[in-house]
Amino acid sequence: MTALAMIILGYLSGSISAGILVARLMGLGDPRDAGSGNPGATNLLRLGGRKAAIITLLVDAAKGLIPVLAAQALQLESLWLALVGLAAFLGHLYPVFFGFRGGKGIATGFGVMLGWHWLLGAAGLLTWVLVAAAFRMSSLSALLSFALAPVYLLLLTGDVALTAAMALMAVITAWRHRENIQRILRGEEPKIGKR
Repeated sequence: MTALAMIILGYLSGSISAGILVARLMGLGDPRDAGSGNPGATNLLRLGGRKAAIITLLVDAAKGLIPVLAAQALQLESLWLALVGLAAFLGHLYPVFFGFRGGKGIATGFGVMLGWHWLLGAAGLLTWVLVAAAFRMSSLSALLSFALAPVYLLLLTGDVALTAAMALMAVITAWRHRENIQRILRGEEPKIGKR
């Protein structure tokens, strides 16, 4: 029962869309109807600037990190830790509080990674930074970070349940970024910071 409750709380935590709330408070409208149509930090950067983006990024990461840390504090087994993290990630994508129209889950996914293993979070973030520095594309940075994360996690922990959950998150991330992938291939993907 405790594990099931944590999975539900993970999903509800993920369903709190920071981007939508920040945009409303700053009078920016609904970010799902402007810019890239994604209520994540990158679109908030384009729509509202650095302050909006930073707040969105931190809250979205926290809602992935906190449920996983809470599940660890309860000493749940790795299968349940995997499901709690996955639930938070899916909550961001399909938020019950916002008509199941959410973002792409990158910041929340990084929060989950950090909760599963701090070195996984660090490796994923370092990958994102290096790719972003080289190509100036947030979507490409996210895609490569998530694609490599299951490898990092397996090497760090050898945990099959966590690695499988991370691999599923990577596949979902690629699917959610399918339009970005097409634009990258056409050379039309917007650069970081471009409004």
